[in-house]
Amino acid sequence: MTRESTLPLSTPLASSSASFPRSVKLIGSMLLLILLAVGFARWQGISDKQVDAATVWQLDLIFTDGPQGAVIVKDAKNRIEIAKFEGEQGFLRSTLRALARERKRQSIGPDAPMQLLGRADGRLTLLDPSTQQRIDLEAFGPSNVAVFAGLQKTSLATTQIVQIPGNDRSSQ
Repeated sequence: MTRESTLPLSTPLASSSASFPRSVKLIGSMLLLILLAVGFARWQGISDKQVDAATVWQLDLIFTDGPQGAVIVKDAKNRIEIAKFEGEQGFLRSTLRALARERKRQSIGPDAPMQLLGRADGRLTLLDPSTQQRIDLEAFGPSNVAVFAGLQKTSLATTQIVQIPGNDRSSQ
């Protein structure tokens, strides 16, 4: 009788440890730990939602379609055109399209104003009060935020021209 014949061919413990390499066990342990941490965070009510900073300024704006595909922006209070976007303007159009889709779904017309909110920390939020949808614009990068930030500057300039008496250049 040889030594090979007396040893068992396999034991349950030996076969299970051989079938799972150490790296697989480590990955499985890490996944289990992550699942437990996420479960604990949800159970405790921990949220990743950032608290909004105070609103420093607010513009009530109406966005309409203009001739040749332009987007016309009007101040909702006095209905004065403050900006006109022509050409592609992909970010502006896609942002407005997302908000308009929800308005259409809820049978809300395009005349209800949207709010552009400037926060104390410099962030901008586009809010549709009629549907309670909001888009935090800083998530899309500084060049896209600049499109909407320019509306505040344009609105201030337009408001100042309207409110200052004697600033009508057509009478000169």
